[in-house]
Amino acid sequence: MSNVDGGYDPTFLGPPVPLPVPAQAVRDLPSTHFTVLLDPERRLAAATAVNIDGAQLVNLERGDDWHLDPRVPADEQAGPELYARNDLDRGHLVRRRDPVWGDLVTARRANFDTFAYPNAAPQASAFNQGELLWVGLEDHVLEYARTLGHRVSVFTGPVLADDDPVYRGVQIPRRFWKVAAWASSGDLRAAGFVLDQTPFVRSLQAEVPPLGAFRTFQVPVVDVESLTGIDLGPLVDADVLVPVGARADGDRWVPLTTLEQVRL
Repeated sequence: MSNVDGGYDPTFLGPPVPLPVPAQAVRDLPSTHFTVLLDPERRLAAATAVNIDGAQLVNLERGDDWHLDPRVPADEQAGPELYARNDLDRGHLVRRRDPVWGDLVTARRANFDTFAYPNAAPQASAFNQGELLWVGLEDHVLEYARTLGHRVSVFTGPVLADDDPVYRGVQIPRRFWKVAAWASSGDLRAAGFVLDQTPFVRSLQAEVPPLGAFRTFQVPVVDVESLTGIDLGPLVDADVLVPVGARADGDRWVPLTTLEQVRL
């Protein structure tokens, strides 16, 4: 059963996976099949969590119904003014199609819910190979999981660093993180990834078109914890990249240029 009314379901995979726990105070915003944890000070999500049932996905037209979340004061969410007349994209953190599953009414509600501004983060609009790889990671993991149980939970967010540069009153993240989780023979598995958009942020500050290439890495889940200050619970010890109990350093980050390089 999906936890439609309560947002992200921590029992969805079988082995329990609780919501991430950011160090800072956040607003818990449950939506259809996913939850956004909004940092009201940064006006961006600290983390998102979505349940994906690959066997029940529904294909719907995208639409473009971006809207402020009525549960949150407008000055606590980065709205349309951040994205006007520039090269910033309203990048979905929970991808639009991920929670769009179940019956048609539920799928349509999930589709609409993903267009709330707390689920958006400023990303470069010029997609290149690195970004396409980033977008394709969840499809790759989902396809892998189809043979094991059809279900995946994905956790995504920006790395909210204290020294992120300010643009139109909002600090623009230079990195994004993602952890995909699934169950294999009843055991939890997880894979962590980081996208670096630092070249774009620098060019945005200079008000010139973004030219820097994106870089995508598969990283130890424990490094995602260290980067973000977010408690990822059992996902650290479920990491397929790093053995249980091991700790890693930057040399263990695996640069990715093709999906075939992803370790699952």
